[in-house]
Amino acid sequence: MYNEFIGGYHEYHPRRIYSTTGTDWQERVNFDRLRRDRLARMREQMEAHDLGALICFVGENIRYITGVWQGNWKNNIFIRYCVLPRGGEPVLFETVGSDLHCARMDAPWLKPENIRPAITWRWAEGAEQSQVEKMAKSIYEVLVENGVQNERVGIDVMDMLAYQALSNLGIRLVNAWPAIKDARVIKTPDEIELLKIAAAHGDAAMWMCMNEWAKPGVREREVAAKVNEYLYSSGFDFVYDVIVASGGNTSPYRRWATDKILRVGDLVIVDINAIGPGGYFIDFVRCFKVGGVKPTQKEKDLYKECYESLYRAIEKMKPGNTTADVAKEFPEYDDDKYGTVSLQQFAHSIGLTLYEGMWISRAYSLKYPAEIKPNMYFAIETFAGHPGLEQTVRLEENLVITDTGHAITTLCPHPEEFFQ
Repeated sequence: MYNEFIGGYHEYHPRRIYSTTGTDWQERVNFDRLRRDRLARMREQMEAHDLGALICFVGENIRYITGVWQGNWKNNIFIRYCVLPRGGEPVLFETVGSDLHCARMDAPWLKPENIRPAITWRWAEGAEQSQVEKMAKSIYEVLVENGVQNERVGIDVMDMLAYQALSNLGIRLVNAWPAIKDARVIKTPDEIELLKIAAAHGDAAMWMCMNEWAKPGVREREVAAKVNEYLYSSGFDFVYDVIVASGGNTSPYRRWATDKILRVGDLVIVDINAIGPGGYFIDFVRCFKVGGVKPTQKEKDLYKECYESLYRAIEKMKPGNTTADVAKEFPEYDDDKYGTVSLQQFAHSIGLTLYEGMWISRAYSLKYPAEIKPNMYFAIETFAGHPGLEQTVRLEENLVITDTGHAITTLCPHPEEFFQ
């Protein structure tokens, strides 16, 4: 909501964040509204894409539609699913036993009869065919109950046995991704708030990396472990990955932590990817020098190159522009050379997932531009990657597209010594 005193919208102000705890005296993240708004967006896009129902096996899509989450481990292994019929309520098929009981206890916004036993089929050896047929029938029953069994039905991910079993029942399966992407890429106010909260914790973890944890003699994995400890103690759902690359591991950029020790004078790249309280991602990068050694002029130049290309691209992130406007500002890189995405000169929307729905790369965005709209939320990243470098620089920010421009939500400062 627009506020005259602050001169804008709360969700577009990175330093205005709420706690995720509840209270009677302040409207904070409203999780009932969050669930309603997400479901409304998905229903809206089902209509726009002429879908009679959605079948979802991807955990984040299940969470978006039903509001139910039971750990990251079971998100994408085809042991649970949901159906959203046009004009009907979501039906969650949850793994039986304790998981089914927990769902019925934890999700009173779903009717008890709409939380049903999931039928698993993968890894069932000789029973796979009979199990997958039972699974397909459980979905078909929902379609019949809602009178949409003869309409186009979107499915979010491919499994050949599931596809065949559903098709054998006469279900007209189509790709659900365009509708799901169009729903999820535009964030609700509560989603933006949760992204900002995740960014605030990410900022704190990064500051401690730069000022407390990353020291000569400490191993890359020890720094990653400290980030994990802090984020989990802060209530994060899941730490997806913490990349720590130092010294020679920055060139070429080794995108995982090793047991290499940090040496005096190493450049260190830290990339934090984690799911914050309430289920939304933080993904950003800082690069810094360890051991109290001042950066060389060459390192300052590399930092400037990376920083300036990043912020030129950020300046193009506003309503009315396209992904081509952003991609033009990225340096030429392997995206140009090979016509595919390096994920290094790059932007991507984030939300419940690290890659929510829109990628920006010189590989294709220049030729196939997409519109940038208010309430999209992006991670944007650049890299000073050249052959022959002893070590180099990578940077990344998160931002929300506002009604008039953008607001950067990752506020951990860049080291001053690279600008002196």
